[in-house]
Amino acid sequence: MKITIVAVGKLKEKYLKQGIQEYVKRLGAYGNIDMIEVPDEKAPENMSDAEQEEVKRKEGERILSKIAPDAYVISLEIKGQMVTSEKFAEKIEQLMIHGKSKIVFVIGGSLGLSQDVMDRSDYALSFSKMTFPHQLMRLVLVEQVYRGFRIIKGEPYHK
Repeated sequence: MKITIVAVGKLKEKYLKQGIQEYVKRLGAYGNIDMIEVPDEKAPENMSDAEQEEVKRKEGERILSKIAPDAYVISLEIKGQMVTSEKFAEKIEQLMIHGKSKIVFVIGGSLGLSQDVMDRSDYALSFSKMTFPHQLMRLVLVEQVYRGFRIIKGEPYHK
């Protein structure tokens, strides 16, 4: 299983980097995980709707350039499906059973994802109706992927 996380923006916070590195290390026992950062587009505070769409479009092009044609894409979206950790693990397991060996998770920038990225997505996932910093979502996602593999393997995990 090859898992890739494509995220917009450069992660700067040391505590987030350390947390992500820890879970990536733990995930090594279950498969390959890569983190790909694509540059974010400079976005001033007061943008028109058209300017916001242009920012998302440019970031979206960068994201799509990192996704293999045969990858199964899971986008993190506020309007996505909310599931339990167990259901998330079940989803990953079903993908493995059905021969999906490449899973790409996509985390957009501060304005979200372009329509082109959402159209390319095979599954829209939401962790909450709340809005989280996209940098923090990297850590939350990698922890849930790790938890998912623990569940799949029948290993203990915190409930």
